[in-house]
Amino acid sequence: MTMKIMLASGNQGKLVELQSALQPLNVVLLPQPKAKKYEVAETGSTFVENAIIKARHAASLSGLPCIADDSGLMVKALNDEPGVRTARYAGVGASSEENIKKMLLALEDEDDRQAQFCCVLVYLRHAEDPLPVIATASWAGEIAKVPVGTQGFGYDPIFYVPSEQMTAAELSKEVKQTLSHRGQAVALLSKQLSAEWC
Repeated sequence: MTMKIMLASGNQGKLVELQSALQPLNVVLLPQPKAKKYEVAETGSTFVENAIIKARHAASLSGLPCIADDSGLMVKALNDEPGVRTARYAGVGASSEENIKKMLLALEDEDDRQAQFCCVLVYLRHAEDPLPVIATASWAGEIAKVPVGTQGFGYDPIFYVPSEQMTAAELSKEVKQTLSHRGQAVALLSKQLSAEWC
C-alpha cells in the first residue's frame, strides 16, 4: 500500500531528493500547498525545534503524516552563527549574495575558517505525535576567501570541501548528494523509517 506523506516545504529540489530516497518504502511525497496558511514562523532556537514547528503545523493543516527539515551553516569563529538564522543572516529577505558578502566581511581577518552545514529532518506520524523520528547530519568544511563555482545555492560558493579540494558550488549534483548534510540526513531518515515500517 502506498503511503502519502506531506513535505513541509514547497522546495522542488528537496522534494525530488527525499522522494528518491523514500521510493523503496512505497511513499508518495506531496509538496506543501502554496497557500499562505501553510507559512509558519520559525521561532525555535535550534534546528530541531524549527523542524518540529514546521512539521507539526503542516500535519495539523493537512491531516497527513509530515516531514520537515531545518538546516543551516555554523561557523566556528562566529560562535556557530548564523545557525538557525542562516537564510536571513544579512536580514530578512536577504539574497544569497548579501549573506555571503556579510560572512566574508565578518571573517576578513580570521585564520580559523572551520564551518559545518547541519541538517535536521523530522517525521511526524500525526500533528500530536509525541515521539517524532529525527535524523541529524552535518558536513564539515571551511569558508573560502572568495566565492567559486556556479552549482548549488546559498552559501555553496564559499563552502570549501577539503576532501574534494573545491567548493560545494563546484561539485556535481551526485557527489554533493552523497557528501552533503541533507543527503546524509535523508539517507538516515530513510533507514529509520524503513526499520519502523518493515
